[in-house]
Amino acid sequence: MRKIIVVDDNEDILEIIKLILEGYDYEVITLADGGLLFNSIREFKPDLILLDIMLGNMDGRELCKAIRENDQTKDIPIIFVSASHNLSDPFMTMDSNVDFLAKPFDINDLIDKVAMTLSAA
Repeated sequence: MRKIIVVDDNEDILEIIKLILEGYDYEVITLADGGLLFNSIREFKPDLILLDIMLGNMDGRELCKAIRENDQTKDIPIIFVSASHNLSDPFMTMDSNVDFLAKPFDINDLIDKVAMTLSAA
């Protein structure tokens, strides 16, 4: 079973994404606090991270940068899930292992993007 960590400061979004992904046989943990991400990565060993960009007092892009700079986590695929940014953001196109899904998203788009990202990993 493929493992996914979802990081978003909105508990409702976390619950919805978790329910959707578990319905497609993914093992999912959710985090409302990006500060817990590295401990969760070490313990859970995810195959994919879904990451909001605006995380209350944190910036998901900074978390992504920290993930990429760490030898143990640099190859984990990341999908940004955000309503406030788009693919024209230069940060989104500089890493081939980073993708983007706009909120609000269609369930099928979420599942397709997750499956495609995991099959490419």
